[in-house]
Amino acid sequence: MSTGELSPAERYASYRQHREHPVLKDFQALHDFPLDDFQLRACREIEEGRGVLVAAPTGSGKTIVGEFAIHLALQTGRKAFYTTPIKALSNQKYHDLVARYGPDQVGLLTGDNTVNGEAPIVVMTTEVLRNMLYAGSRTLLGLGFVVMDEVHYLADRSRGAVWEEVIIHLPESVALVSLSATVSNAEEFGEWLATVRGETATILEERRPVPLYQHVMVGKRLLDLFADSDVDAAAGFVKEGAPVNGELMKVARDDWASSRMKDRRSPRDRRPGPKQVGNGRRVWIPSRYDVIDRLDREGLLPAIVFIFSRVGCDAAVTQCLNAGVRLTTPEERDTIYAYVEASCRHLPDEDLHVLGYHDFLDGLTRGVAAHHAGMLPAFKQCVEELFLRGLCKVVFATETLALGINMPARTVVIEKLSKWNGETHADITPGEYTQLTGRAGRRGLDTEGHGVVLWQPGMNPREVAGLASTRTYPLRSSFRPSYNMAVNLVHQFGRDRSRELLEQSFAQFQADKAVVGLARQLRKAEDALDGYRESATCHLGDFMEYAALRRRISDVEKDANRARKADRRDEALESLRALRPGDVIQVPTGKFAGYAVVVDPGWSEEGPRPYVVTADRQARRLAMIDFSAPVQSLGRIRIPKNFNGRNPQMRRDLASALRSRTHDLAPPPPGRRTPDRSALARSAADDEVAELRAQLKAHPCHDCPDREDHARWAERWFKLHRDAQTLKRRVEQRTNTVARQFDRVCEVLTALDYLDGETVTPRGRHLMRLYSDMDLLAAECIRQGLWDDLDPSGLAAVLSVLVFEARRPDDASSPRLPGGQVRDTIGAMVRLWGDLDRLEKDHKLDFLRQPDLGFAWIAYRWSEGDELDDVLGASELAAGDFVRWMKQLLDLAGQVADAAGDSPLRQTARDVVRRVRRGVVAYSGLAADD
Repeated sequence: MSTGELSPAERYASYRQHREHPVLKDFQALHDFPLDDFQLRACREIEEGRGVLVAAPTGSGKTIVGEFAIHLALQTGRKAFYTTPIKALSNQKYHDLVARYGPDQVGLLTGDNTVNGEAPIVVMTTEVLRNMLYAGSRTLLGLGFVVMDEVHYLADRSRGAVWEEVIIHLPESVALVSLSATVSNAEEFGEWLATVRGETATILEERRPVPLYQHVMVGKRLLDLFADSDVDAAAGFVKEGAPVNGELMKVARDDWASSRMKDRRSPRDRRPGPKQVGNGRRVWIPSRYDVIDRLDREGLLPAIVFIFSRVGCDAAVTQCLNAGVRLTTPEERDTIYAYVEASCRHLPDEDLHVLGYHDFLDGLTRGVAAHHAGMLPAFKQCVEELFLRGLCKVVFATETLALGINMPARTVVIEKLSKWNGETHADITPGEYTQLTGRAGRRGLDTEGHGVVLWQPGMNPREVAGLASTRTYPLRSSFRPSYNMAVNLVHQFGRDRSRELLEQSFAQFQADKAVVGLARQLRKAEDALDGYRESATCHLGDFMEYAALRRRISDVEKDANRARKADRRDEALESLRALRPGDVIQVPTGKFAGYAVVVDPGWSEEGPRPYVVTADRQARRLAMIDFSAPVQSLGRIRIPKNFNGRNPQMRRDLASALRSRTHDLAPPPPGRRTPDRSALARSAADDEVAELRAQLKAHPCHDCPDREDHARWAERWFKLHRDAQTLKRRVEQRTNTVARQFDRVCEVLTALDYLDGETVTPRGRHLMRLYSDMDLLAAECIRQGLWDDLDPSGLAAVLSVLVFEARRPDDASSPRLPGGQVRDTIGAMVRLWGDLDRLEKDHKLDFLRQPDLGFAWIAYRWSEGDELDDVLGASELAAGDFVRWMKQLLDLAGQVADAAGDSPLRQTARDVVRRVRRGVVAYSGLAADD
């Protein structure tokens, strides 16, 4: 409708909008598409001087709001910072803004890169801004706006506190623009932002710009997940309880019937192959090639296939290439080849083979690639850019790709609905499902997006529907005050003011709101307790006294049983403490029950975790649950000095020796008898129960004809009383929780002479420059001079134990370490950590993890100048992991140089940076490096 066709009221509204929001009008003219209503509402709020929280689905265009804040800053002569949670996203946003405003107007600060840091627009990771605030950086002068992209990261367990620190400590004059994924408690988060930042508008958008349809792929068939009539694809979610596609439910029933038939067959009839289901059809689990072929034929590429395994992603690419997949035209292949060659020209020729460059290039030219944290950053950058251009058609990715990187697809495929979370295989959450499938549907390119789940045996379509119909997930604060945070706060504000600031955190805001509900529950419970007590009234005497005797009898008997079990556990513990490498034992229970040889007793303060090799060639670290009874050495076997449990041949050889050694062994005798003290304890318990039963029979209420009726009310009273006491403790624990933890942190710092009342001591000033999660241990190492006499390679090795964390914490092979002074220093650091750990436990804290020695040899050899092939060949690290840990080591070395003051250690730390930053580590360009 033209302006002449508008009604007078509409013409006036249009005139007023342009008159009242002139910068927004100019900003709109920069785009060749109209802005959505939620984008316009948010931009108007910003131009009127308010902060905003925008919560909207993935791909809905939230960043437009952040870009408007940048535009407004430039128009009004102020600076704007654009913060992101990961370096890859910072690099990507930097390129976008340079393309719009030019390189002179845009800077980048990520720790790896410092580009034009005093520009009016600076893109940075959130940690960089936090460090600026604590350091009082001059770069903050003239700052008008801070855009916090992916602000829901404040729920991240390890890094989330940084977001809250920034939000609390930004000057009041700075307007905050917070961009979040859709969360169910956005209003609560917005209310907190208004509390700590002043006027803040919360803008919610639930509808997707591109409709999303959900499917399940069964064999080569693509079935809708929901009945058509119940789909609101534009919302990106479906109402809970919406009916599932009947054909899909029939597949599930057939699959269930097939499994029942299979269970009834004899073992010889259970042949591998496709499943024969009840009605004679065969249901296949689709192969990766089948998936890609079907999507290609349906016009559903480009696609991201989420596989929750790095090895699985690489294997998927190999499988597709072996199957002859070729998704690109000759012209596209030439373009891809030229781009990858140009992007990777910095890589030394001698490193290309060990990096798998030629296989990587072959896959990309055919339109297929992997994307995961184990890849070289330069490779990931190539994949991201070529996928955005539509040249890479299929990416097999781990879930880390879903964390903010701009890689929308037409289709998202999820192979399995469970993943390894570091401890066990767990089902993905509705929030994770939403985050993953949210990438489907490219705005401006696709009319609709598609989410596909691959069929798995035993799948319940209703459970899949539950994931797809739960549209949001709550944002929960993970904030807690750290040692570094404490010294910086006390230095700037003193302890009392710091305490007040921390009580403004979102964590305390949520705790206080929860206390309101808990207190209401407590009042209701106390009212109900009075009613239960009245109902238990007996005319013969005090029935609550009588009921207490009955409960005491039950408690004494339960305690005696628990004590017997504890004695048995203590015996098992003592037997495990006596184990030595080479001992042959019989594991009494569990999955690995039977004969085994001890490789490593695995004894620590947390308890025994013996690492064993079993007779069937399994190498596993066991837990106390596997030892229901004590064990004893039945003999000994020599363990090779260089034994590696991951080496199949070594496992076979050791298992063979074990079988030979145990061939003639009779089953070991039963565990030792319970010691006399257990018998004495049982006798004492029996005596007490006899005395209590005598008191019970003598009580006047014992003969009441309504005794059991009264007893039921009394039992309800005792149960509710226990629940009420739990509620009461929860209320007490949640009140001032953050401030109380801050007090405990300050007590530890005072004990170490880092704080003296309201003052940060000279010792504490070292800690102010250390932002690692091992900040206190690093500061103590500097204070005690543990690193003073190390050369640069030795310092690189010892710093690595503070940054590295093995992906497999149960790896039993002893890590290789440099010798001499480096080994001694690492040993001293581990002992120092033990001292600090005990100090933390005394103050009910648990910040510092045990140093991980698994990267020390690699860091040492790389600093010494070894070639990449030699370094990676001596480890099981992927190239991307190697680069990422080296970048974190560089970051810590820079912090140590800052914290060391005017001492030789400062120069040594700078020499570490100079030596380590070479080859693939030196090159970052603006590559992804999360």
